[in-house]
Amino acid sequence: MKLTGSYEIQLDKNSVWKALNDPEILKKCIPGCEEFIKNSDTGFTATATNKIGPFNATFTGDIELQDLIPPNSYRIVGQGNSPVGFASGEATVQLNENNGITKLTYSVEASVGGKIAQLGSRLIDMTAKKMADIFFGNFSELLSSPEIVEGKKEDAKTISKRVFKLKKINQKFLYTALALVVLIAIYLVK
Repeated sequence: MKLTGSYEIQLDKNSVWKALNDPEILKKCIPGCEEFIKNSDTGFTATATNKIGPFNATFTGDIELQDLIPPNSYRIVGQGNSPVGFASGEATVQLNENNGITKLTYSVEASVGGKIAQLGSRLIDMTAKKMADIFFGNFSELLSSPEIVEGKKEDAKTISKRVFKLKKINQKFLYTALALVVLIAIYLVK
């Protein structure tokens, strides 16, 4: 399967590049990531649990950064194993900056085997697309936050708390707006 996409990040290319190589930021962006350990300058071990069709799979695997051209591009190669199967793949990440805004473009190729391969390519493709979108969406949202743009350094725990707080504020706003619409509808019916 092959997936592609792009995101615009309100930050210069060098800062985005540094974040793409920061284990704490990557851990916060990977869906279901429980552990992300830096083994070397280009090697990592990760453990993540995700739902793939009817399976709740915990994958443990190795990730290697290759073909590094700082701060423009690199290739991520990885493979992981789980009791329900295995996955392997690679992603090419490219950064282009225009007026202080960085466009992150990615292309992912992946394959799976074992029990999860029996789910069918359509379900696996949809799950992989969703996970890629979650990762790059989280990464883009995290780096586009005002604190990062203004150059303030935050640790991963603080960033996680802030993102959770923003989601709670958005949820409260949604509930308040919904209640307001219901009240207006009741008023108009009378």
